[in-house]
Amino acid sequence: MQYPKCPECGGEYVYEDGPLLICPECAYEWAKDSATSEDEDQFIVKDSNGNILNDGDDITVIKDLKVKGASGPIKAGTKVKNIRLVDKDHNIDCKIPGFGAMALKSEFVKKA
Repeated sequence: MQYPKCPECGGEYVYEDGPLLICPECAYEWAKDSATSEDEDQFIVKDSNGNILNDGDDITVIKDLKVKGASGPIKAGTKVKNIRLVDKDHNIDCKIPGFGAMALKSEFVKKA
């Protein structure tokens, strides 16, 4: 069986260990089913339920989120329209009514 090159270092000596593929050169591990082609540069963002999010989607906040410098939290159930995905720690940029521009983590939202 031909295994893909390591996505981290490009090593060719990848081997299988149960559900994982492992690179012995850099010790990087990844799931077999998440192996991607080399020309694919798109990142995937999933909500708390595992649904794939896209630019322009509407989301709902699933738990109260404290905001530094704000008088109160963003309440669970707050609906946010027209999100933008970014490849950072907080992977959703959006505008929340009453708070303004925000960056959210996808694990605290669900697709509306």
